[in-house]
Amino acid sequence: MTTKEPRLERPRRFASAQFETARFLGLSLLVGGLVGAGAALLIWAIEWVGQGSIWLADSTSLGRFAILVTVPLGLLIAWWIGAKFAPEVAGDGVPEATIGLAVHAGYLPTRSIPLKLLATAFTLGGGGSAGREGPIVQIGATIGSSVARRTGLGEDKIRSLVAAGAGAAIGASFNAPIAGMLFAMEVMLRTFSVRHLSAVVVASVAAAVTNKSLVGSGELLRAKSYGVIDPRELVLYAAVGLLAVVAGYGLLKMLSLTENLGERFGKRGWIRPIVAGLAVAGIGFFEPRILGTGQRFVAEVLDFSLLGQELWWILLLLAVLKIFATSVTIGSGASGGAFMPSLFIGATLGAAFGELMAPIWNISPLRPGAFAVVGMAATFAAVARAPLTAILIVFEITQDYGLVLPLMLAVILATLITDVIHPESVYTLPLAKRGIQLVRSSEVDVLDTVKVGDVMSLNPLTVPIGMPVSEVQAILDRGRRHGAAVLDEDDRLAGIVSINDVLRAHGPPESMSVAEVMTRRPVTVSPNTLVSMALERMAALGVGRLPVVSAEDASRLVGMFRREDAVRAYHRALGTSTSHELARDRLKRRTYPGAEFFDFRIPPGSMADGKFLREVSWPEGCTIVSVRRGRVVYVPTGNTRIVRDDVITAFSTPTARRAVIDRLNATGDEPTAEIPVIDGEEDEPL
Repeated sequence: MTTKEPRLERPRRFASAQFETARFLGLSLLVGGLVGAGAALLIWAIEWVGQGSIWLADSTSLGRFAILVTVPLGLLIAWWIGAKFAPEVAGDGVPEATIGLAVHAGYLPTRSIPLKLLATAFTLGGGGSAGREGPIVQIGATIGSSVARRTGLGEDKIRSLVAAGAGAAIGASFNAPIAGMLFAMEVMLRTFSVRHLSAVVVASVAAAVTNKSLVGSGELLRAKSYGVIDPRELVLYAAVGLLAVVAGYGLLKMLSLTENLGERFGKRGWIRPIVAGLAVAGIGFFEPRILGTGQRFVAEVLDFSLLGQELWWILLLLAVLKIFATSVTIGSGASGGAFMPSLFIGATLGAAFGELMAPIWNISPLRPGAFAVVGMAATFAAVARAPLTAILIVFEITQDYGLVLPLMLAVILATLITDVIHPESVYTLPLAKRGIQLVRSSEVDVLDTVKVGDVMSLNPLTVPIGMPVSEVQAILDRGRRHGAAVLDEDDRLAGIVSINDVLRAHGPPESMSVAEVMTRRPVTVSPNTLVSMALERMAALGVGRLPVVSAEDASRLVGMFRREDAVRAYHRALGTSTSHELARDRLKRRTYPGAEFFDFRIPPGSMADGKFLREVSWPEGCTIVSVRRGRVVYVPTGNTRIVRDDVITAFSTPTARRAVIDRLNATGDEPTAEIPVIDGEEDEPL
C-alpha cells in the first residue's frame, strides 16, 4: 500500500525546481559577464605593456633594436610568474582548463586568474608570437569554476559552468557566441550532452555582448562575404585543405620539439625564455608582422586589402615564420595560445595559394581573400580537431554562407587526414606528455545510471602518514593490494600510496616514511559521482583506484573506488537496464493478439541442457527474450549456452508456447516448471 503524496507537495517541488533552474541560468549569465570583462581586461593589459615597449624604443637610442630587449624580457617575466607562483599559467591555457574539467571535477585554482592575465600580457605585449584566446579560455573556465564552487553547486553543474566559462571566452574573443558554444562542447566537454547546453549558450552570449560593449568592434576579426562562382573551384579549395594538413602537422611537430628542447635546461630554466625571446626577436626584427597575436594582419589578409602589395611567396614565408615563432614562444614556458597563430598561418597560406593560382586558373575569377578564409578554418581544424567550431567561427566572422561548401570540404579533409598522421591535437599534446589520455564519452552511457557510492569498497585499506615504507610494503604484499589511502594525525586524507611509489623510493625503506613517497592531493570522487565520470578520470590518469571522499568534507575518506568496483557497476547497470527493457516489452504484450510473454525453467536432463541457443530448434512464432541465471540476466545471442535451472523468457503465441514446453521436456525426467507472468512480474516457480 502506497502513501498518497500531500496535495501541496507537488507544486512545492515544481516551484523549487523552477527556482534552481532560474538560479543556475542566473549564475551562467554572471559567468558570461565576468568572462567578457576579463577578456576586455586582458586586451587592455596587452595594449598597456605594448605601449611600454613602444615608449622604451622611442625614449632610448635602441629604436628598432628595442625588440631584442622587450621580447626576451616579456617571456622571462611570464616564465618567472609561472615558475614562482603558479605552474598552471604556463603555455596555452586550454589543456589546463581541460584537466580541471575532466580530472579534478571542475576545480581550477582561482589564483590563476590574475597570474594568467599578467603572464599573457607580458608575453604578447612584449612581442611574443602567440594568441590570447587560449589564456582567455583558462581564465574563463577558472571564473566558471570559482563561481560554481562558491555557490554550492553539485559536480555536474560545476562542470557545466567551467565549460560555459571556456565557451564564453571564445564567444567574447570573436563576438561569435555560437562558435563559443561549440568550442565548449566539442573541445572542452567532448560531448554534446543537452544538460550542459543552456549554461554554455547563456554564458557565451553574455560574454560576447559584454566584451563588445567594453572594447568596441575594433578588436574583433571581420571579413568580406565571399562565394563560389564556379563549382570546379571546389578542387582548389580541396587543395587548400591539403595544404592546411601540412601547416597543421608542421605546427604540432614544432610545438612538440620546442617543448622537448626546453626541458633540457633543467634547473637553469630561466635561460629558456631568454634564448627563445632572442630567437623570436631576431625574426621580428626583419619581419615584425609575426610578432604579437597577428590579428590585425589576419584581418587585412581576409579582407585582402594587401592585394597587389604582397607576392605569394612572401605570404608563404610569413606562414613558415609564424609556425617557428609561435612554437618557440609557447615552448619557452611563457603564456600564450595557438588559436590565433593557427588562423594567421591558415589565412596567409590560403591567400598565397589564391594569389599563385589566380593567373593560372582561367575558368573563373579567383579572390585570394576567399582562400584565406577557408585556409584559416581548415588550419585551425587540423591543429585543434574542432571542425564544427572552425566552420562556425568563419560563418560568424564573415556573416555569410557563400563559402559553406568549400569550408566544409577543406575543414573535413584537414581534420580527417591530420588525425591519421598526428593523433594528438594542440590541446591534447601537452596532456599526453603528462600521461593523461582523455576519452570521448557518448551521449548515453550505461554507467551514467550508477553512482560511485553504490559500488565503492567500504572500509578501504589505510596507513598512517608516519609509517615506514618497509611496513607499508609488507601490508600491501600481505593483503595483495596495489595501493592504500594515507591518513594524517586527524584521520583525514593526506594522499595515496601505491606499490609503484614504494618500489620507486630512493633510499632504505626502513628509514623513509610514507609521507616521502606518497602522492599528495590525489584526484578524488564523491559518493554522488557517476561511475562513468570516475572511470573517465581513472583512464585519464592511468590509475587503478580513486579515493572516495565525503561530499560535505573533501578530506574525510569514506571509501575507495577500484577497477573491480567498476566491473561490478557495469554488471549492475546492465542488469538494471535489461530488466527495465524486459518490463517495457512485457507491457506491450496486449498489442499482439494471441501472443504473450512467459517464463519457464530448464529442467534436469532437458534436450537443451548444455547446448548453445542456436543449436535448439525453436518452434515458429517463438522469440527468446532473455536468459536469467541466478541473479544475472543475459541478453541472449546464438552463442549463449543454456544450462539446467536457467529461466528463459520468451514471447510467443499459445501454440508455440505449448510446443516449447513439450520440446524442452522431451528427454527430461520431470516436467518443465513454467513461471507465470502477471503484470510484468514473476511469481515463484511452480
